[in-house]
Amino acid sequence: MQNLMTSVALALGLVARAALWLAGAGLILMTVFISAQVFMRYVLNDSLIWSEPASVILMGWFIFLGAAVGIREGYHLSFDVLLYFLPRGAKLWLFSLSDMVVGAFGIGMTWFGSQLAASAWNVKLPSLGVSGAVDFLPLVAGGCLLTVFSLERLARRAAGLPTARFGDADPEAA
Repeated sequence: MQNLMTSVALALGLVARAALWLAGAGLILMTVFISAQVFMRYVLNDSLIWSEPASVILMGWFIFLGAAVGIREGYHLSFDVLLYFLPRGAKLWLFSLSDMVVGAFGIGMTWFGSQLAASAWNVKLPSLGVSGAVDFLPLVAGGCLLTVFSLERLARRAAGLPTARFGDADPEAA
């Protein structure tokens, strides 16, 4: 079981790294778009009509991809005061409960994001000329990754492997 989980962790580590690189590229591209818009508006007295909606879509991508990777690595926000006073077994049970709740949230993001994308499929964004579903695809992709990474954390914990939370392991080792 541990060998299988190690292989899965390596594969999902590559997925997480790719998601993080895409999120970083999206952040840089959004910064370029906004900078170009400011230059065009205040220096050339013209405007790029596509820069704001494209930047908002990119922001959705880097937020949801980055959040999913943060869940995998254990860097998400949490209220940890109680955990410092509990024995290890109780901590692991609460970590598992937290991962189940986050996984359920990811399923909800995927389900409802898909419904939103389907409802906006035939709507065309005028400034970009693409389907309105593009606005909701980051929600679906982030929800899928959130669910998969939460399931991975549960499976790793069940197999007795560290999950990179509270110093259990180096995040790079996963």
